[in-house]
Amino acid sequence: MQVKQLDVKDAARWDAFVAACPEATFFHRAGWKRVIEEGLGHRCYFLYAEQGGQIQGVLPLGHVNSRLFSNAIASLPFCVYGGVAAVNEDARAALYREAQRLAAELGVDYLELRNMKPQRSDWPSKDLYVTFRKEIDPDPEKNMLAIPRKQRAMVRKGIKNELAGEIDDNVDRFFDAYARSVHYLGTPVNGKKYYRMLKQVFGEDCEVLTITKDGRTVSSVLSFYFRDEVLPYYGGGASEARELAANDFMYWELMRRACERGIKVFDFGRSKKGTGSYSFKEHWGFEPQPLHYEFCLFGAEELPDINPLNPKYQLFIKLWKAMPFALSKVIGPLLAKDLG
Repeated sequence: MQVKQLDVKDAARWDAFVAACPEATFFHRAGWKRVIEEGLGHRCYFLYAEQGGQIQGVLPLGHVNSRLFSNAIASLPFCVYGGVAAVNEDARAALYREAQRLAAELGVDYLELRNMKPQRSDWPSKDLYVTFRKEIDPDPEKNMLAIPRKQRAMVRKGIKNELAGEIDDNVDRFFDAYARSVHYLGTPVNGKKYYRMLKQVFGEDCEVLTITKDGRTVSSVLSFYFRDEVLPYYGGGASEARELAANDFMYWELMRRACERGIKVFDFGRSKKGTGSYSFKEHWGFEPQPLHYEFCLFGAEELPDINPLNPKYQLFIKLWKAMPFALSKVIGPLLAKDLG
């Protein structure tokens, strides 16, 4: 069993393995190496274990070295899932060994693996995030009836407001809606280049759905498609989105379109416990499923706590909300690129 680093010429083999491996996710795809390196400026180490000329396992890693936050290597920064995806235990063990050797060589504070299922009971983990995934029916009406009554009323309100959904071939309208939304929450946004690169690298598997009212953009979501799943990943809306129930309509419109094209799983994505997004997804009838983020500490003495719920970031969030929106789009990318 040999462990090697991904080269451009091996990308097709890597993605073929990811498409077939049950443990792999959209965030294991080779394209993330280019997105993170060229779009955000962080070095990546995409490891694969090979035996007899056949890939047996993969582990995509990104190194984020920030003076403000931490020096860490993770699988995968800016992604909600990651870790080792392998078809046998020999490959898994080889990838773990190489990841730890690499982390020690780079002198990081910690190595973080973002697993959907527990893999290393001997490593400390964080009980902070959950994901919301659910099978959807091929019949849109059955999916509508599966939404709990109060949330279904919000979807119907959006329909009544004569909102319209449009698929965009660029990220322009999406970026403005998303940037405004995260600014309202007090969070810096990555530059448009990053989202443009997602669309460029993943092509039709990265889709932008924009919701309009009388031609005005009121909300937009950038989603990923992988095998038989759809993952709404970045979404937000203008100030009038709540009044129009535009976000409710947006996710319904995405679900409706997805089931009609044969998609079987709607992945509502990661949320922190005790947050508004967690409650919003529960209202749709989705059950939270714990995520297992496991850490191997090197320079750090304790687990990192880089999230908006940490009290030490509350003043920053308050100040960011008060910052003019135009200025936040200039300064935001300088900070957001290190918040992996």
